[in-house]
Amino acid sequence: MTTAALALLTQQVLWASFLVAMGFGAVVQRTGFCTMGAISDVAVMGDWTRMRQWGLAVGIAMIGFGLLAWSGAIDPDRTLYASKRWLWLSALTGGGIFGLGMVLSSGCPSKALVRVGGGNLKALVVLIVLGLSAFATLKGLTAVWRTATVDQIAVEFATSARLPSWAAQAFGVQPALAGLVLALMIGGGLVAWALAARESLHPVNLMAGGGVAAAVLAAWWISGHWGYVPEHPETLEATFLATNSGRAEALSFVSPIAYSLDWLMFFSDRNKVLSVGIMSVFGVVAGSAAMALATRRFRWEGFAGTEDLAHHLVGAVLMGVGGVTAMGCSIGQGISGVSTLSATSLVAVSAMIAGARAGLGYQSWRLEHTALAHT
Repeated sequence: MTTAALALLTQQVLWASFLVAMGFGAVVQRTGFCTMGAISDVAVMGDWTRMRQWGLAVGIAMIGFGLLAWSGAIDPDRTLYASKRWLWLSALTGGGIFGLGMVLSSGCPSKALVRVGGGNLKALVVLIVLGLSAFATLKGLTAVWRTATVDQIAVEFATSARLPSWAAQAFGVQPALAGLVLALMIGGGLVAWALAARESLHPVNLMAGGGVAAAVLAAWWISGHWGYVPEHPETLEATFLATNSGRAEALSFVSPIAYSLDWLMFFSDRNKVLSVGIMSVFGVVAGSAAMALATRRFRWEGFAGTEDLAHHLVGAVLMGVGGVTAMGCSIGQGISGVSTLSATSLVAVSAMIAGARAGLGYQSWRLEHTALAHT
């Protein structure tokens, strides 16, 4: 491949990532898909509708990734979530912190991007603070603390810390086949559970789960297959084009938001280049804005008061620190990571749910305390 052809392919990968993220943003804006909202609906009202949307998205993404890996279209051991080190404590700690912050900030990073597209200025403040705290946890003060504490605790495996790798060793089969079987079993079970309720068959709910899963799978194919170059013309090494991690990536938003701020602030620095993550951040906002304007849902919204601002600021910091520590957000680990059947992703998602549940408990206590204070 020539340098000119490589540059053209890089541009195509970047624009394709932007368009996929636009679709994701439009779907979430139209359907109200939200991980934090799903947890809140179950905990507060006993309503499982949005949780079934999430289950449908995870199940389809899991099956789709299993098929991509089995067909050889993507190498699961060269993705962002594949590692021989099972960083269970980082996932547990970061996931819990992230889940709490998600509640305090009224939604996860992807939801904040969607809300910005709909005119929510609170979400814009959340994204800026989240990006700063995430960058500090990638390369700054909290990064030093992270690497010196929770990242030191890990379990080393001979193969990738993924369920398919463990199953392949246990049963003496190929990892790709083990991955496909597990994906069909676990993902198929999630899809069956999600569609078991009559309300799940409503077009909006099918669009939510199916649309989000389709966006994640498209991102996997773009980054892990289309953007994969077996031999870079300059380095002569295998390369995944336009990724910050140097590995195959799908939709995830904590670190990409940090890199987006970095790109905007140091735009004149020629070393700062666009990546699929940065393009995904811009794409979600653009897709959400287009859908909000088309459906006349665009509304300017600000903070209700000082207390509201304080909670969102604290939540944004927690999401930035927690998301980097857990190596992903409720979409990055919750759907993209889980679709690979990564053990770290499974721990991170469980911790996020627990953290969100604790945050909802705090919000309930705060409302009761406020009500009592005014009686």
